[in-house]
Amino acid sequence: MSKLWNGRFSENTDNLVEAFTQSVHYDVRLYREDIRGSIVHCEMLVKQGIITPEEGERIVQGLLEIEKEIEEGAFQPDPSMEDIHMNIEAHLIEKVGPVGGKLHTARSRNDQVVLDERLYLRGEIREVVDLIKNFQRVLVMRAREHVGTIMPGFTHLQHAQPVRLAFHLLAYVEMLERDKERFMDALKRVNILPLGAGALAGTTLPIDREWVAKRLGFPRISANAMDTVADRDFILEFLAHGAITMIHLSRMAEELVLWSSPEFSFVELSDSYCTGSSIMPQKKNPDVAELVRGKSGRVVGNLVSLLVVLKGLPLAYNRDLQEDKEPMFDTSDTLKMSLKVMAGMYERAVFNVGEMERRAREGFTNATDLADYLVRKGVPFREAHRMVGELVAYCLDRGKTLEELSLEEMRGVAPTVEKDVYEVLDLQRVVDGRGSLGGTSREQVEERLKIWEELLKEA
Repeated sequence: MSKLWNGRFSENTDNLVEAFTQSVHYDVRLYREDIRGSIVHCEMLVKQGIITPEEGERIVQGLLEIEKEIEEGAFQPDPSMEDIHMNIEAHLIEKVGPVGGKLHTARSRNDQVVLDERLYLRGEIREVVDLIKNFQRVLVMRAREHVGTIMPGFTHLQHAQPVRLAFHLLAYVEMLERDKERFMDALKRVNILPLGAGALAGTTLPIDREWVAKRLGFPRISANAMDTVADRDFILEFLAHGAITMIHLSRMAEELVLWSSPEFSFVELSDSYCTGSSIMPQKKNPDVAELVRGKSGRVVGNLVSLLVVLKGLPLAYNRDLQEDKEPMFDTSDTLKMSLKVMAGMYERAVFNVGEMERRAREGFTNATDLADYLVRKGVPFREAHRMVGELVAYCLDRGKTLEELSLEEMRGVAPTVEKDVYEVLDLQRVVDGRGSLGGTSREQVEERLKIWEELLKEA
């Protein structure tokens, strides 16, 4: 098939070059956006008197037929046509004759491609946000079930202070909320109409960009044609926010891997989200969580890939920008699937309440509370810190916990200790004592749960 731009060329494109430069094997995914944008562009050309209503009707009908053919598999794009945009235009001319060539009036592939990408990302961001909300709902549901479950909280992966499992799960909800906010904010910069920029300097024809923007649902119109066709910041933002979200999912996946190990035994993952070993019949591997953890690296790589593509490009359009689509598609696909499987894993996970509470009693997680108790008795915090450290060392030597020490043993190091110290060291009181805003007490967790349940009900 003859290329639509070959008028000034005296030689055919080398087969190797055709294979090297074509992108239709992946940008075919943009066919719906391409056809939608082309139909509105055509209607604008008719409205402005640039083409006749009859010509516009033939073009629109041809585009709708092509869309149906692609969906049914009746039309297979030709790699020699480079991309999906040229394939659709060439097939349109085959269908409706030379009038099909009028569709490209007053636009360039440069602004056409950016339009398709913006339309695509607009839909993908909304889908990602919905998936984040769904995952948040799952976590809030599980948190509601485990308000009373106490577990060890960790710093440096060492026992630190006891917390509620609900409190831990709600930490994930807060992380995901920041992810959601980032995507929603990025949507403002995605949702800008680029069509009408032409190749880089606008057009001499009397187009109506405001009308096109309204028809395609764009609240804003790009202000500088040169910037419009060179800009891929909106894709960078999507990749960056996708990378941050995947890092959050990776951290959550890592905890599932740890918690499901015999050394922790905090959670039993559903068989439907695990795999076995080809040689060890006893194995139940958290492969899905591990894959989420692994795929986060690829999504981070997608961001780096486009950053490097863009770093040395002069204005305006350069063919390097063809390399923006595969990272965009891969990040979107990977992120959406990861959100789905993570929600499924947490929804079906069985938490080992007894083991969590047993382990929460280990590691002197109530030591800080004893230090705070001494402070309330008038002991300077640094002195209280030293005293409790000595008591912990004393316990380690004798295989005891702090609450197992006698009053005499405690007073040997901390003379101001009284009988009420045992109330302070009680695990339930330790957790409920942290009633500051954002703390792990039942009251604070219940309050935050109510807020989240209401927010996610309305979303």
